[in-house]
Amino acid sequence: MPKFIFVTGGVVSSVGKGITTASLGRILKSRGISVTIQKLDPYLNVDPGTMSPYQHGEVFVTTDGAETDLDLGHYERFVDQDLTQLSSVTSGQVYLSVLERERRGDYLGGTIQAVPHLTNEIKSRIYALAQASGAEVLICEVGGTVGDIEGETFIEAIRQIRHEQPRDTCLSVHVCFLPWVGATGELKTKPTQHSVRELRSKGIQPDIILLRSDHPVPQEIADKVALFCDTEPRATIPMETARTIYEVPILLEEKGMGDYVLERLHLHGSRDLTEWRQMVDRLRHPSGAVEVAVVGKYVSLHDAYMSVKESLAHAGIANGVDVDIRWVHAEDLETRPAEDLLEGVQGIIVPGGFGERGWEGKIKAATFARTNNVPYLGLCLGMQVMVTEFARNVCGMAGANTTEVDPESPYPVISLLDEQEGVTNKGGTMRLGAYPCKLVPGTLAAGCYPDDLIQERHRHRWEFNNFYRGILEAAGLRVSGTSPDGSLVEISEVAGHPFMLGTQFHPELQSRPNRPHPLFRDFVGAAVALGAVHSADRVLRGR
Repeated sequence: MPKFIFVTGGVVSSVGKGITTASLGRILKSRGISVTIQKLDPYLNVDPGTMSPYQHGEVFVTTDGAETDLDLGHYERFVDQDLTQLSSVTSGQVYLSVLERERRGDYLGGTIQAVPHLTNEIKSRIYALAQASGAEVLICEVGGTVGDIEGETFIEAIRQIRHEQPRDTCLSVHVCFLPWVGATGELKTKPTQHSVRELRSKGIQPDIILLRSDHPVPQEIADKVALFCDTEPRATIPMETARTIYEVPILLEEKGMGDYVLERLHLHGSRDLTEWRQMVDRLRHPSGAVEVAVVGKYVSLHDAYMSVKESLAHAGIANGVDVDIRWVHAEDLETRPAEDLLEGVQGIIVPGGFGERGWEGKIKAATFARTNNVPYLGLCLGMQVMVTEFARNVCGMAGANTTEVDPESPYPVISLLDEQEGVTNKGGTMRLGAYPCKLVPGTLAAGCYPDDLIQERHRHRWEFNNFYRGILEAAGLRVSGTSPDGSLVEISEVAGHPFMLGTQFHPELQSRPNRPHPLFRDFVGAAVALGAVHSADRVLRGR
């Protein structure tokens, strides 16, 4: 068994547990300690795959096809390793598993209770990851806030694990928010004290308390929390809001969190965040800036496109620029001229999604990018938008569409596999997880990647309709990546355009701050080049 670190949150949700967990993973990994991370989500949905982004932000997909909480994206980006479905546990999964066994009679007619049946199921999933990963440390984050009724079974399962494992193999980290009272101009510790009291009433004494605040935390505040919550002063750590989330591992390491964790868990390893510091320094000191429009239907909630946003930041680091995002509602483009909303941007991204809302606005964004030579990157649905726009406006296929939006389209250039002629291997209704893609030599896409055969993560149902492939390619829409047998179009691009490329997969799911995804890297590079051209034009006009 590895060592265990359990991360809980108090006072309010969205306090930063996910970034704390990811940062702790980065700190340990930088010291040469192998880690894996798990998210325990109390909601009763089996997974977030059918939840609205307004409810839960983006759905992050692992290599093995699990639809998970967006925090797994932060984990992967910070520790730079792929996680699996074992890293995502929800109350819905736990209840479903227990009830299915009860229906089969596996419990021999016994009474099914939260303790021990639910807690045993939770523990079995924690131990399963611990054994399968082979990591030295397993970090478990419990979603929600201590005191939430739906999180009770997770807290109890953690208490039992702490009881079952040797004392020097388990550590509890509690992340609490310090509210600021504007009328008196002071931070208040009472909510944190109550949260810790609630956690202790469940049988868990936190070993480390992180004090989250948007304001500087005086030492006397930290000392007061340590006194009332029975933690060591050096383990009561202020954590003010950082300028960038990637700065958090550095700040926590500087405040001694890594040393304390290693001491308490009897681990060994020297500090070495050199590469991470260099990356953060490049992020904080760009040589210029570009503006990229993200055209979607959830842009009022940036968490819905978390991986896209972070991938642009990673690509900006690689190109030495700051990437400013102009969030554009696709529905606004349906009623207003594209020039009003997109004029001046150096790049356009249409991200993934489902449904018809904002579809025609996304089509207008693709038209604007194609006709104005603005770099365009279409992600999943964004590729389908690009193909549809090209079919309508270049190939003259009036009414061309995806059957998701218009089942009666005269030119269904995007369709379900079972709607396509000649397709025999239909598979399931959704492609999830990693699939291989063979790149076509000499294409823009092939020039982005170092290898000809790549693996990328998917989350979609609708596909490029091969019936129209020949017509589209003859007009200049080049297929630049397919499944190894050539039957599925994975990447397409517009010939002669500086950078207009769409992917059936989601490249944003594999981008890392120290290893940006090549498509995002080169997309931002094209945006930088366009910005340089515009700057040169302005200089010439000024002369």
